[in-house]
Amino acid sequence: MTMLRMLPAFLAAIFALAAGPSRAEMKSEWVEYSHGNTKLKAYMVYDDKVTGRRPAVLMIHAREGMTPKTLQLAETWAKLGYVSFAADIFGYGEGVLPKNVPEMQAQIAIYTNDRALMRARTQAAFDTLLKSPMVDASRVALIGYCFGGGVGIEFGSTGVPLVANVSIHGSFRDHAAGWAKNAKGMYLILHGAEDEGFPLSTVDKVVQELRGAKVPFQLEVYSGTGHGFSTPKNKAEERANAQSIASTARTLKELFGN
Repeated sequence: MTMLRMLPAFLAAIFALAAGPSRAEMKSEWVEYSHGNTKLKAYMVYDDKVTGRRPAVLMIHAREGMTPKTLQLAETWAKLGYVSFAADIFGYGEGVLPKNVPEMQAQIAIYTNDRALMRARTQAAFDTLLKSPMVDASRVALIGYCFGGGVGIEFGSTGVPLVANVSIHGSFRDHAAGWAKNAKGMYLILHGAEDEGFPLSTVDKVVQELRGAKVPFQLEVYSGTGHGFSTPKNKAEERANAQSIASTARTLKELFGN
């Protein structure tokens, strides 16, 4: 059996084990919160059959913002028994949802040019997540896609007590030297070898910062795979997407201890 055929079976086994003896009952809700005068709206998903406080995933969206795909990705992590919270960075609560690439680039530029705003906006989501009575504040991981991977680096630099910081085809952009000295938890970087916009030379700058600060990390590089492989465009990216989910699920299970 090939690895490509084995991965879906492995993922199915993970989700089946996470569901436990009783069938999962997935619940979702929109959570309204704010950052300063900006109204925000996050998407929270969880298994209603899990009781008590549990680990949580703070998910940071890609450049598209709070699209149906973002909501679907949030549901992926909720199926593992975690509270999954897709944060609103751009201001979906105020109706901000980019319609095309130029609008996406304009939104990214706002936060790339104001890293303090990027960190504060993410902090607002983190604080809101921790207010949930379902969440174990000592077991929270961040998972960022594309733009969200870069946000994860910036937020991690604040010393926020994350158990894990996961980047899936992250868009890393000139992070300040020494950013990793305050980083907490383990970093998992999952990247396409053929990512032209964010090549391995860029990823290596992140890796060297983690090494210099002696922060634990793991790097997986997928051959034949470009940027945005969570929406696969070929067989190699289908494999990369499945492997990224499997590696993240395994890592969270190990670190959360569940």
